[in-house]
Parts: sequence; C-alpha cells; structure tokens
Amino acid sequence: MTAVRQWDSFDAIESDVRTMVVDPRWATLPLPARAQAIALRILVTPDGGHWLFGAHARWYRQDPADGRWHLTAPPADPGFRAAAHVVRTTSMLMPYLVPGGPDFIADRGSVQGFVGPDVPPDITERVRDLVVSQRGRRREDFPLVGPFAEIFAEEVASPVAAVWGTLMWCAYAPAFDGNEVLLSMFGEFLARPLPGDEWVRWLPPTSLNDLAALYGERVRAGHPEAGLRLVALMADTAGAIRSDPRFRPRASALLAMVDPVLRRTGPDSSVAHLGDDAVRQAWLSRCPPHVTLPDSSPAEHFQHALYDLVQALGFLVPKGADPRAVAASLLAADLSALAPRAADGLYPWLDPELRHILHVVLTDPSHPLRGCWPRSGELPSALHPPDRATAAALLGAAYATGLAWCRLTGTTVPERGFATASALVHRLTHERDDPVPGVSGTFPRHF
Repeated sequence: MTAVRQWDSFDAIESDVRTMVVDPRWATLPLPARAQAIALRILVTPDGGHWLFGAHARWYRQDPADGRWHLTAPPADPGFRAAAHVVRTTSMLMPYLVPGGPDFIADRGSVQGFVGPDVPPDITERVRDLVVSQRGRRREDFPLVGPFAEIFAEEVASPVAAVWGTLMWCAYAPAFDGNEVLLSMFGEFLARPLPGDEWVRWLPPTSLNDLAALYGERVRAGHPEAGLRLVALMADTAGAIRSDPRFRPRASALLAMVDPVLRRTGPDSSVAHLGDDAVRQAWLSRCPPHVTLPDSSPAEHFQHALYDLVQALGFLVPKGADPRAVAASLLAADLSALAPRAADGLYPWLDPELRHILHVVLTDPSHPLRGCWPRSGELPSALHPPDRATAAALLGAAYATGLAWCRLTGTTVPERGFATASALVHRLTHERDDPVPGVSGTFPRHF
C-alpha cells in the first residue's frame, strides 16, 4: 500500500504563490493588489509565528515585537508545517516583500565553494587566455589602486587585477582548492602567498567599489579609453565564467551593469569625476532588481546567505534534526571563535527564533546545541554531509555566511577560514578531483 503523504501547509502556500506570480497577468496588477494577494496567504504556526512566501521566492517571518518581516528559511518539522494554517489579516505589506515576477524565475546559481568540484577546463583556459594577453602591460599606463596594490607585485598592471577582481566579485563563496588552476595561473603576479594553506585558500571578496575604482582612476587621470579597456576586460571575464553556476548570477549582473559603459550610452565617464562611489552607485542602479548583492544591502545579503546555509543543511531533516537550529548553532560557533561581540550587530536581522537560539548558544557553555560545534577541526559525525556535492555546498554556504556577517559587522575576515567551513575541508580534500573534463558537478541553489 502506498503511504499517504502528510499535508504540508508551507508547500501548499508556496505552490499557490508560485502559480500566481508566474502568471503573466501578475506583473500587470497594481502593487496594492499584489500585496493583498500575498497577505491573504500568510500562515500562522502553532507557536504563533506568522510566515509569508514573498519576494525572491523565499519565506519571511514576522517579528511580533515590532512587526518587521525577516527573510528566513522555513521550519522543517513535518508536523509543525502541517499544523500551520492561513490567517486573515488586513495589514498592508511593504513593497520589498511583494514578488515582482522576475525574482521567482531567476537563476540562483550554486552555493558551492571551489573546494571539491573543479572549475571546468574550458573556463580556466578562457580565463588563462585573458590573463596571458595582459602580460607586458605597463604599470604607468594601468596603475593598481585599492587592495589590488597589496595583492599583486610591484610590476603588475591593473588589467591583471581586473580579471582577478571580477573572479572574486562574481564568486558566490571564494574558497578555493589550493590546487585550483583558476588560482595557480595568477601565481607569477602575486606579491605574497594567498591566505589559507596548501589545502584551501580562504579569499576575501572583492567589492564592486574596488572594480569601479580601476575604471574611475583612469578616467580621472585623463585616459578614458584605458578605463574602457579595463571594463571590457571585466565583461570578457564575466562572460568566460558565466557557465559555472557558482559564478553565473553575479557574472550576469555585472555584464548588465557595465554594458552601458561599453556601449558609451551611460553617464559613467562624467560620473567617474565625482569619485569611485558615484561609479559604484551608477553600476548598482543598473543591477537587475531580482539580484541581491552585498554591495547594495549587506544586511539583506546576510539574511540570504544564512537562508542558503539552512538549505545546505537540509540533509539533516531525515535524521530528525532542525536545519534552522543547527545553522544558528554553527553561526554561533564561528562568532565565538572570531568575534563574539559581533553578534550584537546581527540580532536585528534575525527572526525571533534564530535570534534567541544564537544568543543562548553563545552565552550558555552547556547548551545542547553546542554539540554541533566543530571539535579538533572536525564537525560531529552526525553533521557529516552524505556526499561530495552536499559537502561542497555546505562549505560554500558556511563560508558565504561568514563573509556576509563580517561585512555587516565590520569584522576582519580570518585568513585561516571560519570554524564551520574549515571543519568541512577534510570531507573533500581526500577525494580525487573531477574525473570528467568539463563537468563540475555543482550543487544548485534551491528557489
């Protein structure tokens, strides 16, 4: 006899909202009508929590203390989900909660880091061609600015930095296998070893402002054509890496942002004289609205990264564990090891339950959820991912979450990685690299 699947209120509402939003008529409705349609599908759970499935095809939970909605992954317990029911409300939703349409069909890419699945050879060779073509450029013609001056040797010119910076900005989680070809090709240009060790390079992300500064410096120096060449190199790099899901969402966004520069239809050349931040703002204004970036909203980016971390822990559900609680515990482990006080800057951006879990795990040394913390550099066996793809996804999501809270709180990114992501390395480094040329086996993000 076939088992009867338990009713799931969250799945039902999600399916209903998806069907509604992807209908072509959705985009033609006025915002108040769309907001009301979403408000009529708010769920209330047995603990009194209010949930809605909204913008970016993700769940939000309301804070009863102030009425704010926090982007947060939904509960996993089947009984808890089944017991939720629709609650009628007359409250108006803020526009940022209401799906626009494109945000529901957008490609979210992959949460994997670059440890485990390799970057496909066809991508690395295209990037190598771009790097090789920039050998011999003079530093006098293309000076380095910002953090690039510390990364690269004195004789290296900014076109090499433009390729590197594009790779780092487009990467969902720039944690790389120490043997990754995409990194090793830059070895001759670097001023010092990259942070990390022989197993993993834990790289800090490049900001959009760093990329904008390469262009802006040349324009202000009276060499706008050189600035255009740098932007064209960024676009060529983004185009070369876009087929890898770990790069694709941001690579596509960057191409959209710099396209008017290359077509000479945007105000970028004149805006550059106002400063690099003005260029960054011009580029962000052209970013597709469904793409969320740390450069535009560090707080929202942190919420999305933590959401990804919860989903990457989804393999724990059949074991009876709560991925939300485990994610909060692992976040506490990283904070405890690096900057416990930084949690004060995160609490306002967490839903009530996660905020409480993070606080009690950080402050109570005997709390049971501390059993999830890495010990002697390894995760507890109960948290071991079942396969290579899942381990790479958890590593990437954990590292991205660490980078996100560091950016939000102004904490320096640790050169040896965060406790959680570092504890996953041994689950991947003992395995062979991708055996099939051109196949990365990346782990897709869930919508």
